[in-house]
Amino acid sequence: MRNHVIIVAVLCILLASCGHKMDIFEGVDLTPQKVDIVRFDSALIQIDTTDIHVSVKQLYERYPDFTPYFVTDLLGLDNGDSLAAVLPRFLADTTLRIAQTNRDEQVLFADITAIQNEMNEAFTRIHYLFDEWTIPTIYLYVSGYVSPIYFPNDEIIGIGADMYLGSNYEVYNQMVYNYQKITMRKECVVGDAVSAYLFRNIPFNGSQNRLLDQMIYQGKMMFLLDQVLPSEQEEQIIGYSKEQWDWCIDNERDIWRYMMDKRDLFKTESIVLTSYMNDGPFTSEVSQDSPGRLGTWVGWRIVESYMNHNENVTIHQLLENTDAQSILENSHYRP
Repeated sequence: MRNHVIIVAVLCILLASCGHKMDIFEGVDLTPQKVDIVRFDSALIQIDTTDIHVSVKQLYERYPDFTPYFVTDLLGLDNGDSLAAVLPRFLADTTLRIAQTNRDEQVLFADITAIQNEMNEAFTRIHYLFDEWTIPTIYLYVSGYVSPIYFPNDEIIGIGADMYLGSNYEVYNQMVYNYQKITMRKECVVGDAVSAYLFRNIPFNGSQNRLLDQMIYQGKMMFLLDQVLPSEQEEQIIGYSKEQWDWCIDNERDIWRYMMDKRDLFKTESIVLTSYMNDGPFTSEVSQDSPGRLGTWVGWRIVESYMNHNENVTIHQLLENTDAQSILENSHYRP
């Protein structure tokens, strides 16, 4: 009877540990941070075009930190006079459906409470880890499908809201491939912005440029993202659909065996790195049924295993460790 109780207790512990997701912030007293989100999108769309030169001047005065960048970098114009000449046509455009898209954007993004809350939570956690970093101001903008995320400097993140109107938004069918539309949803705004912010501040620091080094770097970043975005689903963190994530889980052992059999981990050829690490409809080195960026997904699994087996390692120590081989060996990763 006593042995039976012990066995049941051990099984309960094992089951609990399998389903437990590491939270490096557990028990930490966090000081809430607020991220300023500026509705430049609404200001631009609702601009008075009857006296366009005055309106453009007011736009510069009201948003002096962002308007010059928006005009020169995103619209490719020279100055305010150019904007005054182009803006009425931009706002009324029907050829590219920009006018309709802008109206749809205003409806979809009328309520950004969820975005605000997630941004606050993410940067509260980021600030705790990296208090020397500047918490950026977020500017929502529309620019005729130019760019989803834009960094003019360390203090500003621009988010092209017209690039997040939904995976089934008809206009996107003429603009991007199907696999790219997975993340073109409002729910992906925070993840994309925070991801870009972290990658900007934590560049690749691997000691070599093998596939393994790239995988571990990307895996570290996915692990960190997962920690600062606790409300996000894992598939959304990496930019997969639920079906793509499930495919990876179901085929994890075969993926790893394939990579090991071909010794791909230690290759440096650009064609191998591109296949495993770059976005695409599938990872050509593995299977046409796979999602793209399998190297990032496996790298995340390795880092996650490493942190679970080395609970004394801090997130800063993980990020500073340039020995990808050591991380792999001490991860005890055995799918």
